[in-house]
Amino acid sequence: MGPVVGPVVGMVGAGQLARMTQQAAIALGVELRVLAGARDESAAKVIVDTRLGDYRDLADLREFAKGCDAVTFDHEHVPTGHIRALADDGHAVHPGADALVHAQDKAVMRERLTAIGAPCPAWARVEDLAGVEAFAGEHGWPVVLKAVRGGYDGRGVWVCSSPDEAEAALGTGVDLLAEAFVPFEREIAVLVARSPHGQGVSYPVVETVQQDGICVEVIAPAPDLGEEEAAYAQRVALTIARDLGVTGLLAVEMFVTKTGLVVNELAMRPHNSGHWTIEGARTSQFEQHLRAVLNLPLGSPSMTAPVVVMANLLGGPDPDVYSRYEHVLANDPGIKIHFYGKDVRPGRKIGHVTALGTDLDEVRARARHAVTCLRGPVDA
Repeated sequence: MGPVVGPVVGMVGAGQLARMTQQAAIALGVELRVLAGARDESAAKVIVDTRLGDYRDLADLREFAKGCDAVTFDHEHVPTGHIRALADDGHAVHPGADALVHAQDKAVMRERLTAIGAPCPAWARVEDLAGVEAFAGEHGWPVVLKAVRGGYDGRGVWVCSSPDEAEAALGTGVDLLAEAFVPFEREIAVLVARSPHGQGVSYPVVETVQQDGICVEVIAPAPDLGEEEAAYAQRVALTIARDLGVTGLLAVEMFVTKTGLVVNELAMRPHNSGHWTIEGARTSQFEQHLRAVLNLPLGSPSMTAPVVVMANLLGGPDPDVYSRYEHVLANDPGIKIHFYGKDVRPGRKIGHVTALGTDLDEVRARARHAVTCLRGPVDA
């Protein structure tokens, strides 16, 4: 008798999300294949079945998909038409083109979310300064201008307090939409999963802490969020997943305001706000995504500890991060460290740490201490 032969999942993209998906694939008996642009990409360093190719090239995608039981993505940049072509070829693609376009195109997203009644800020497509000024005349300054396609981690977003600042954003030449500035109190995220046959689950609502447009910390569950508000946020996310036909994971980023919740962004893949689930949930987001795209029963999203804090490790001026590894592990044997196999550059996400416990202040301090030590001296 031979070994158990499991399904093959092809993930387009070979960043840290694919790298962490490999950990879950091993235990599930899933063969994970990735499409990488180069051999030195994060996932390509640890996944045997790495294929080199260009995700923008339909021929490369078609060759990559051969023999896969499901095709999915670790980023949203694959052209919508290419995704539709793979499905027309008979491949199981999750999420499909009609769903993923809502994470690729912010104008399409806003149109659809508004149509289904999801809580959204006032918004409009704008083509010139006159359009921005007209929008500001109705909704006031500042105006938030966003690239319709391609923005992430704070890139492609301009908070404009005057026509001059708006003109500078318009000068980038990218297609923009305008949104009313939301005076939010904090940011939360809801991670849900949905399978092709319609089963859905939601993880606990988390709070995300941003600096310079980059998520630096995630707290699970979101502190001081009432049960009714948390349940409402989960219902909104599950409704979006259902109405948009999402298969796989969906992360819904929201603003908490004095008057209620507002949907900010969508991502249809494993997400930074869900890295805490590797140790902090019964089923990690990476295992959940694989289960969903293979149409397997979804796993429990319940937490393994009362409080979980994930802190992103950003590169500092000293690239010798590993030399500080021993100190962090000796200081806190309960801390969990994940490195992404990336070259260290100041401000770049090169890993994350997770701390679990019962007291929020104590758990948060442990996570922060670990990333501070790993990053090293600021003036190195």
